[in-house]
Amino acid sequence: FDAATYEVWVPLLRGGTAVLAPPADLDAALVRRAVTEQGVTCLWLTAGLFRLLAQEDPGCLRGAREVWTGGEAVPGAVVRRVLDACPGLTVVDGYGPTETTTFATRRAFRSGDALPAVLPIGRPLDNTRVYVLDAALQPQPPGIPGELYIAGAGLARGYAGRPGATAARYVADPFGPPGTRMYRTGDIVR
Repeated sequence: FDAATYEVWVPLLRGGTAVLAPPADLDAALVRRAVTEQGVTCLWLTAGLFRLLAQEDPGCLRGAREVWTGGEAVPGAVVRRVLDACPGLTVVDGYGPTETTTFATRRAFRSGDALPAVLPIGRPLDNTRVYVLDAALQPQPPGIPGELYIAGAGLARGYAGRPGATAARYVADPFGPPGTRMYRTGDIVR
């Protein structure tokens, strides 16, 4: 599962500790204990689990500094409920297909920030480029929908043993250095 790269490597490479959930159904009580008893400060939660925790007990994240969520659209009202219950918490909406090594973009939200109905995917991470292009691979003006393409250091090389699928999704990057490629996400954004 690609999110494990964030969950395991980020704390370990920064001198922290990775806390693994026990082999049981994850619920708000278990998350609360991990934050309060084991000192968990940063978490990654799928959008579905984040919504469930916000419904069950939005305060279960109190004491954490940052929660990343994503994998599908995240409602702004759900984030508001968690931020209201957890002063000092930052909720980050992370977007990125597996082909971009976990995340490609992020948008952080804090208490007091305006929250739209559905969170935007935000801006690219370091060493990542994103383009909103039309069918002719021309950049779309701000606010005009187009397909999202992603390029940069975290881009996979392609699909093992599937040259046709690789050629269809990994195309030459006309905006990057010579020989670089970008990934066609198939997602329409603006």
